[in-house]
Amino acid sequence: MSQFQLYFELGLKHVLDWNAYDHVMFLIVLVAGYNFNSWRKVLLLVSLFTLGHTIALFLAAYGVINFQSSLVEFLIPVTILITALYNIFIAKKKPAKSGFNLLYITTLFFGIIHGLGFSTYFKMIAAGAHSKILPLLEFALGIELAQVIVVLSVLILAYIFQNFLKVNRRDWILITSSIVIGVILPILQKAYVNLSL
Repeated sequence: MSQFQLYFELGLKHVLDWNAYDHVMFLIVLVAGYNFNSWRKVLLLVSLFTLGHTIALFLAAYGVINFQSSLVEFLIPVTILITALYNIFIAKKKPAKSGFNLLYITTLFFGIIHGLGFSTYFKMIAAGAHSKILPLLEFALGIELAQVIVVLSVLILAYIFQNFLKVNRRDWILITSSIVIGVILPILQKAYVNLSL
């Protein structure tokens, strides 16, 4: 197995791992309000999330930043909850067609938080590498492909529910975001308890 394949597959599995579904939960609520007509904005949001993720991994891998892992494990479900609540509050509005807004900055910042959550793992797997930059980029490519798979799945489900099952956009956003909130609240509570210890 080549180095590229190794790190690429690790990035791919990192997102698609059912034991670490917080990443998938975030992607679901990030794109719940969009459809295929908004593919440019969706791609930009997902890429900003990957960029934030990669920046955090880079900074942590080179020891630029240190962090308390229990704090990051608490902040990750907080980012998911905030995004889901944002969806609920804007469910009636149509997505903006273009223009720069706070959502882009927030997505980049949330990507940094999620990246910090896996920086210890990345440092461990890249420990033997002469340079961490190439493995980091290969890992990021795997993450990006996995995120595209998740996002496409969400958009396909949204299309099916909204066009064939006649669930309106507002209800789709409310139901999807509420399910994610129901899944993430126990994780958030557990992370809060660990943070308090």
